[in-house]
Amino acid sequence: MPRRKVTDISGNGGVKKKRVSGKRKERDFSSDDEFDFEQENNKNPGKPAAKSGLQPVTVADDVKEKIKLECPKVKGQLLIFGATNWDLIGRKEVPKQQAAFRNLGQNLWGPHRYGCLNDVQVSCVVSGPCAAHSLLMTTEGKLWSWGRNDKGQLGHGDTKRLEAPKLIEALGDHVIVAAACGRNHTLALTEDGTAYSFGENKLGQLGQGNQTDAVLSPAPISYNGQPLVKVACGAEFSMVVDCKGNLYSFGCPEYGQLGHNSDGRFIARAQRIEFDCELIPRRVAIFIEKSKDGQIMPVPNVVVRDVACGANHTLVLDSQKRVFSWGFGGYGRLGHTEQKDEMVPRLVKLFDFPGRGASQIYTGYQCSFAVSEMGGLFFWGATNTSRESTMYPKTVQDLCGWKIRSLACGKSSIIIAADESTISWGPSPTFGELGYGDNKPKSSTTAQEVKTLDGIYIEQVVMGYSHSLVIARQDAQQEQEKLKKLPEYNPRTI
Repeated sequence: MPRRKVTDISGNGGVKKKRVSGKRKERDFSSDDEFDFEQENNKNPGKPAAKSGLQPVTVADDVKEKIKLECPKVKGQLLIFGATNWDLIGRKEVPKQQAAFRNLGQNLWGPHRYGCLNDVQVSCVVSGPCAAHSLLMTTEGKLWSWGRNDKGQLGHGDTKRLEAPKLIEALGDHVIVAAACGRNHTLALTEDGTAYSFGENKLGQLGQGNQTDAVLSPAPISYNGQPLVKVACGAEFSMVVDCKGNLYSFGCPEYGQLGHNSDGRFIARAQRIEFDCELIPRRVAIFIEKSKDGQIMPVPNVVVRDVACGANHTLVLDSQKRVFSWGFGGYGRLGHTEQKDEMVPRLVKLFDFPGRGASQIYTGYQCSFAVSEMGGLFFWGATNTSRESTMYPKTVQDLCGWKIRSLACGKSSIIIAADESTISWGPSPTFGELGYGDNKPKSSTTAQEVKTLDGIYIEQVVMGYSHSLVIARQDAQQEQEKLKKLPEYNPRTI
């Protein structure tokens, strides 16, 4: 993490910290000035502060529910567009040890089929706004992965990058029903509610009870509670939800993003602040709302139904269609009309009225979305940080009347499957993730239909940091013929 100067230790034991740069910045791998990957990867993790004896969540077998989660019902063909030089994504140059791959993987400006997947029926595809790696699930519940692999986040037991999807053999005996991608780590959920994690674990984001540089093969998280039904990953933290609607978090607590009323910061030694990371899943115990005059009240009976993570913030949707947000507050991404970090889940007021609840939630790198139960799309935060931030949920007027089926947001671009169309927009620079095609505008500040996908029904959309993945329906003969006309992507390998 960037070094920060400690300028004053006050007499009451509190610590006043001032960063050298003055204005606090998110850690981001798009700029070498802000985030030095090699320095970060070569550092030894600091010794965590003494833990309060947290034990893994355990429930007696006779009380534990038996569940069998279902695979997503979708099936279709995977299409990809955007940046495919996995080692370069979000960096100014390929790291020295990956120099051989510098010219491998081009920007695909329009949708392509993967040649190796022509006969594979895909039911779900996964990436994330911080991720340069991706996952797909087949209709049989098998998990495949490809992309950047510096920390073993592909789960193949090595750190070799992969140009095209490959089955994760270590999970071959399991039926996988859900998965999530962080910056350099991955979670996978089986049909019986067990979560496996792999990849970087320097900040405890794998929830395996320790901090190690990397875990190259899938291993179960340190949890023996009620079966899990949802998983989500931020850049360096993770969230899981059990079948009773309890939320658990683990990993880096830097901006309060774990929801435990702390940013986990402590002084390791002079001029050095480190974080007391959560190494095993810990239950998020309290949800609050704040009145206009600043009074804080607990919100009872929160049963979590869905969770979504941005780089350093989290959204939750509960059984009463309420939305809560917490973590890093910059650019208004929490929707509370202020840029303050929130250390515990706080109610987003707009959706707390009868008939005004939310039905879906999504997160981008530094923004948030919700679809209301009436079908309206709301946005808050920022995609283009050089422009104005949206400090509270506002309707996206361009999409009024569209029925949104799936939405995804990368570093700054957005893609949506709605009705019979696919819609995308995003500010420059882009790398093809908008899918407009060769010799077409590369970016757009307003929502545009993706003409290259005309007549192709898209079941699900997903975005990584700067690439898009979509599942195209191919039930009818006409749909199959349209897909066959799309170019095929057969990546070069070394």
